[in-house]
Amino acid sequence: MTTATEAAPASAAGALTIRLTDRERHELGLLAEKLSTAGSGLVDDLDWLARARELSCRAPLRLRETIRRYRHDCGPDAVLLIRNLPLDEEALPETPTVRGSVERRATVAACLSALLSLQLGEVIAFREEKSGALVQNVVPVRGLESSQSNAGSVDLEMHTENAFHPNRPDFVGLLCLRNDHSGTAGTLVSSIRRALPLVPDGARRVLTEARFVTEPPPSFRAGDATVPHAVLDGDPADPNIRVDFAATVALDDEGKQALEQLRDALVPASRMVVLHSGELAFIDNRLALHGRSSFVPRYDGRDRWLHRAFVHLDNRRSRVDRPDNGAVLS
Repeated sequence: MTTATEAAPASAAGALTIRLTDRERHELGLLAEKLSTAGSGLVDDLDWLARARELSCRAPLRLRETIRRYRHDCGPDAVLLIRNLPLDEEALPETPTVRGSVERRATVAACLSALLSLQLGEVIAFREEKSGALVQNVVPVRGLESSQSNAGSVDLEMHTENAFHPNRPDFVGLLCLRNDHSGTAGTLVSSIRRALPLVPDGARRVLTEARFVTEPPPSFRAGDATVPHAVLDGDPADPNIRVDFAATVALDDEGKQALEQLRDALVPASRMVVLHSGELAFIDNRLALHGRSSFVPRYDGRDRWLHRAFVHLDNRRSRVDRPDNGAVLS
């Protein structure tokens, strides 16, 4: 079996990419600063979120056009890269070090994450994951280095974000505040659009059948394994994918073999996205898996630090699970 580290290409050249001009960067920075002082200044406050939704419509036109194009069709790699965002790495506080770290205050970085995500769709979170915070920190935590979670620093298996959940995100946004000390830690992304031609026909058939179950990730405080589900569904020529290679298991030997063949197809189809400060990646969670390459944290205040946000395109589908029409799923 091939491994992610061995097979991943060095770049994401096929991803849809926009680099802001200095003028666009300045305009977006002014919006983020304005939002940082709006209302309560709390990201999870619904009035603040409504203001963020309004201000997101004032983002630079070329940026809004790019996000809208990506929303319509995410392309073969299912990734959108946004570069030259208005972040000053030297002005950031120290990287958080605690488990379950989140951003409650409307910092400029949190505002950028919200503004961009709200142009793509609706920002959501899960009550049982990081206390339902809408902007979450992805940072290494001492003692959790080997965990298959956002707090670890070993290779993280490719996965659909919250694959066990019926209302898993449509998109995952990752905004880099700091990369690791070496500047090489990356997010591994593999699209089923790239991998499907490499999956044998027999395995494809098995993967479309409800012969797999998925456990919740370590970041969830509670949750049950799924009822049996398919790994591939939708149009057979352009299917959606739902799998977590650290948490999805097959219910029979044929399913286990098909899962291994799928992984062996996804690895050579993968791309390594190395984000640096002021860069954001959106990943289509319906079409692409993502993981992480390993890195060595120093716990010196300057370790790798990402903001993570989840986006839904259709907010009605989860209404029954969002008390008071809020942004957090119970």
